[in-house]
Parts: sequence; C-alpha cells; structure tokens
Amino acid sequence: MDLSFVLLIELLYAIASLILISSGLAVVFGMMKVINLAHGEFIMMGGFVTIVAENAGVNIFVAMLLVAPITVGLIGLVVERLIIRHLYGRLIDTMLATWGLSLFFVGLVTMIFGNTTTSITTPITGFSVGDYQVNGYNFFVILVAISLVTSMYIFLKTTRFGLIARGTMQDPDIATALGYSPARVYMATFFCGSALSGLAGAVLAPLVGLVPSSGATYIAKAFITVIGGGPSLIFGLVSSSAGFGLVNQFFTFYISPVYGEVALLISAVVLLRVMPQGITGKYFRGKM
Repeated sequence: MDLSFVLLIELLYAIASLILISSGLAVVFGMMKVINLAHGEFIMMGGFVTIVAENAGVNIFVAMLLVAPITVGLIGLVVERLIIRHLYGRLIDTMLATWGLSLFFVGLVTMIFGNTTTSITTPITGFSVGDYQVNGYNFFVILVAISLVTSMYIFLKTTRFGLIARGTMQDPDIATALGYSPARVYMATFFCGSALSGLAGAVLAPLVGLVPSSGATYIAKAFITVIGGGPSLIFGLVSSSAGFGLVNQFFTFYISPVYGEVALLISAVVLLRVMPQGITGKYFRGKM
C-alpha cells in the first residue's frame, strides 16, 4: 500500500511537471501557431527571477506565483512587440528569430549570473510513508498544475477575452469586422503564454539546479507534449501529459530515469506515427 501511494504521487508529479512546462507553449503554438524556440529560455528566466526575488527578501511563494510570471510575461510582451508581431504567418522566419532569441537570453543570463549552478531551497519539507520518503513539494507542484488547467479552461470558456482570443485565432478578419484588434489580441495572448512559461520555471526552480542553458532540458518535452496532444488546447495538454508521464514513470521505476526519458521520446514518435494529428485529432474532437 505504501509503495502504491508513493508511485501514485510520483506519477501525478510527472504529469503535473509536463503540464507546467508545456502550458505556455500550448498557448503560443497551439493558439497562435508561433513556433517559439526560446520557450525553454522563458522557463529558465522564470527560475532565475524567482531566485533573485527570494534572495531580495520576497516570500518564495509570492516570487513563484506572482513576481516570476509577471516579469517573464513582460519580457514576452517586449519580444512580441519588437520581433514576433512582424513574423506572424512566417513559420521559418519565426523559428530562426526565436532560435536567435534563445541564444541571446542564454548569453545575457550567463553575463549576469555566470555559468555556475544556482538553486534555492525547497520550501516544503518531505515526509515518510512507511519505508519510503516522499518530497512534500511534489504536492504543491501537483496542486499548481490542477489549478492552472482549471483556470485556463474557465478563462478560455467563460470570459469575454477568452472567447475573443479563440475567435481571433480562428478568423482574424471576422474579429476585425466585429471591431476587435487582432494585433492586441496576439500581444495579450503572447504575454499570457510567456507568463505561464515563467510560472513553470518558478515552480520547478526549487527542484533543479539552474544554469543559463537549463532551457534546453525543457524545450523538447514541451513540444512533444503539445504536438502529441493535438489541436485541442486543454484536453490535448492534459491527455498527452498523462500518457507521456505514465510511460516515463513506468520505465523510470522499473529500469532507470535515463530509460524513462528515452521511452518518453520513443512513445512520442509512435504516437505521432499512429495519430499524426495528435490525441485530440482522433479523440475529444470539438473539445477545447
């Protein structure tokens, strides 16, 4: 029983982690069709902002849940206004621009913090379950992921801006005819996607040692999760995170974490071979 409980928590944590690191990309790529190769660097900057704010005396939970998302969101806003807005509909140009942007952010953070590992203490202590030790902070990560998915669903489904954003992404000409500015909607959407990336980096910062190149560890998983989920934003994000998280934890537990990562990549290849449109391209059609 104790082992089953520990394995359940680890599985939920793996799913929650994938949801967090993929949510910002799901908004930017899934809604706006912008391939942001600097997504990992936005996550990395969220972690560094949290560390700086916590060292400056800000409560760590305030730093993670408010300071980091807002700061990274504002950085994303500047990026959208200066670069991305000129490249909508030009996928290759956007990829090249955001790849260059990722290199710029890595270099900038290296200049400021150096190329050494930086970390903060986990704010929630672990506890024992029988003969096993459980990281109490994992529950916080799971709670944040659940709250995030629920908030995204409510925001996109019931709020005025959520409806305007979804409509604009489907047909910007109709949105313009109704008196809405697609440029402003794109700007706000990119801000939200960047803020979600910052939130992911902030929440995961106490669990990893951060270096300026940490973003590279997130970008592949994020794209795999979003593409594997298919066209549905919420259902795709949750279903692909659940599937890949299950595969990852199964092989991690029975063999090793390295095999868990390899199995995740292989399962993504198999999934896209069987379902080229992703999980929600075949199931949950019409769901948000």
